[in-house]
Amino acid sequence: MIKKELLDVLACPKCKGELVYANNELVCNSCKLAYRIEDDIPIMLVDDARKI
Repeated sequence: MIKKELLDVLACPKCKGELVYANNELVCNSCKLAYRIEDDIPIMLVDDARKI
């Protein structure tokens, strides 16, 4: 689970859009990418993001 304070300061590295926590991923609804979270650390690499 991501803390709200961290979620408030994170942005999508591709489009700088807002991220939403869902199913242990951070999802950008603007560019339709989902960034996985491993050991409570968001993996914010565009090349590793999953397209939704």
